[in-house]
Amino acid sequence: MTIQMDLPFPQDAAQTGMQDSRALAAKYSRRNTFHTWDPPRERMSKVPREWQIQPGLTQQVPDDLAPFVEWFYHQPEARERFRWALRDSLDELLDGQRTGRWAYQHLTKTEKTYLGTAVEVNLTKEFAIENGADLDWSIASLDIDCKFSKDLGGWEIPMEMYLCADHGERSGRADHAAVLTWMDDDTSRWAAGIVRITDERLRWKRERGVNGDLVRAYNRDNKRKLSDGAKSDVYWLWGGLQTDLPTNLLLQLEPEVRERILSASLPGRASSGQQRVNRLFREVQERLIGRQTVLTVGQQDDAPKRARDARIALRPKGIVVLGHQGSHPYVARALGLPAPTKGEWISTRLVPVSSDDARPKFSLDGQFWARPREEELLAAPVPAPDLPDKRKIDGQTP
Repeated sequence: MTIQMDLPFPQDAAQTGMQDSRALAAKYSRRNTFHTWDPPRERMSKVPREWQIQPGLTQQVPDDLAPFVEWFYHQPEARERFRWALRDSLDELLDGQRTGRWAYQHLTKTEKTYLGTAVEVNLTKEFAIENGADLDWSIASLDIDCKFSKDLGGWEIPMEMYLCADHGERSGRADHAAVLTWMDDDTSRWAAGIVRITDERLRWKRERGVNGDLVRAYNRDNKRKLSDGAKSDVYWLWGGLQTDLPTNLLLQLEPEVRERILSASLPGRASSGQQRVNRLFREVQERLIGRQTVLTVGQQDDAPKRARDARIALRPKGIVVLGHQGSHPYVARALGLPAPTKGEWISTRLVPVSSDDARPKFSLDGQFWARPREEELLAAPVPAPDLPDKRKIDGQTP
């Protein structure tokens, strides 16, 4: 029997004809309002003394791990792709465009738990890793799992990853290997290692009581962490500790600079997303600024448009905002700055100079331009040139 309920059609939707429109939800949504966040009070990551690793390690590859190590080392630009997969995983959870968050510590407890899943998903996509027979990954036709921890040594290993007669049906069918991943956004450090999981390499503890026998140290989910002694059995990819996790610009800024950029108000009125993006390019010059940073600062759609409009607003102040198209990369290199790639921008103030000025410079319509010296910053700005998107700069080669 079908029961039909005559539910009243929302009056506002009936009048506007927008029953399925997002505009109805957005009218009352709190997800699209500007959010500000306090600086973190605690560190993202813990690095126990027993798990400290150094960069530039030279290790012998264990025979049983060689297929996995060789597989990673044969992937084109594997290290670059790996570190960006870590960066993107955290940025996806921060979701700065909608939340304004710019630090791991701003995540909820549930979101922090999900970060490991996001890392695994992004690495799987990035390297087109196939599913394993018993585990999530198959590399070189062998099962292997991916584990993430924000704390070095904090990886949690389930029973199905290793052999143990005491586990019965929950025991793994082999001592499987694991890819161990870690990052610390506070210090831009990260690491990736591979280890063979065994019962002996996992933590044990002394049982309470008279005998004090050694027992396996399970957590509530019947998982165990690697023992401190297992550190020497990990093969660290690319030489151990890495110090170039792609920079979280807002996190690394001086607090007072970040506060000025993210301020929700201006004297006498509210601050718009475009005004915050303008402040970003005015305050942070001669450093690459990525799309995620622009989205987080503006908390609006269409980061490229925000950057293009900032370019127009800042030109009278003598500041150019360089992107990846047209003459912009050439100008950046000519000025001795990093050249932006797609989804990146870099700003700098310019001053007109003579043709015999020794500074890195470029010429447009016969006028040379260079980055100012410190004393020139005190002078009134000269409006920056309108750089062509398609026409070549003087002397620029195809």
